[in-house]
Amino acid sequence: MSKTKRRTAVKVLNNSGDRRSAPGKPSIAWQNKDITSKYFGENLKGKSFAVYGLELPEIKEVQPTNLPAIEANELRLDHLFLLKDDSLALVDYESTYADSNKIKYLNYIVRTLKRNMEQHHFPCKIRMIVIYTADIQPQQTKERMDIGCLQFQLEEAFLIQKDSEQTEARLQARFQGNQELSAAEQMEFIILPLTCKGNEEKQACIRRCFEMAKLLEDADMQRFLLSGMLVFADKVITKEDSKQIKEWIMMTKVGQLFEEEKIQYGREIEKNVTKTNELKFSKILLHAGLSIEEISNAMTVLTADDVRKIAERMNPTPDIRKADPK
Repeated sequence: MSKTKRRTAVKVLNNSGDRRSAPGKPSIAWQNKDITSKYFGENLKGKSFAVYGLELPEIKEVQPTNLPAIEANELRLDHLFLLKDDSLALVDYESTYADSNKIKYLNYIVRTLKRNMEQHHFPCKIRMIVIYTADIQPQQTKERMDIGCLQFQLEEAFLIQKDSEQTEARLQARFQGNQELSAAEQMEFIILPLTCKGNEEKQACIRRCFEMAKLLEDADMQRFLLSGMLVFADKVITKEDSKQIKEWIMMTKVGQLFEEEKIQYGREIEKNVTKTNELKFSKILLHAGLSIEEISNAMTVLTADDVRKIAERMNPTPDIRKADPK
């Protein structure tokens, strides 16, 4: 790559990600992916990764992930945190494993070290953490790379070791009981979809988590949990689900209640249409001589009492009355 092209590439990256202000002006607040990352990051202080199986100090500060790069097409790492022991934790999560990923991680480390040296003029301790989704077994990975002049050590967490069904059931009970979640439970929630195997299961879990979070009365906690889930599930969530959750996060409480009313109204209409159809069908089945119990078992909305009232209004024959033991 020529010097001119290289300068252009760096300029493209800085314009799209590393938004630096002109000298003398206040710096523009960074955002990892969008506003959801801001909600998430602002509330991570004091929490830790212990619930994922990583013995690390608590998070002290969330750092920008738009690291200095030579090529414009270099991907950003998922998260960068300053921990309480003043070490930096670079966090990536993966649903597949490849030895070549270590080259990507090394790039992250070099760029993080470069920025830290530019800002503070001394090297810092850096931890490279990889969180594997439930699709990866511990025996599939290698946490260490030794190429002679360099020895590289990862800190790995395997979400397959988390019981997703048990965790979800426990959290569901907390939400339904309107109980306050501990810091560890909050961290469990935001990563819960990644403890499921396969994209379909992950996406189904995302939707269930969305419904759980709606039960919260604390709007700030709701935004934190949903934005955190969006950030961690960014690689697996569908565009439709992501859009719906983001819109919910940005709504006021009044807007959320209005949205719930619209959904409930739609359900009532659907139920009424179904009930009307079942009323007509029940009359046909009564004329055909089926018992009330047989008819009610075939219905999705009407109960046995509903069918019995229909039969009474129709002046049923003795055979129909006999068919119903009640």
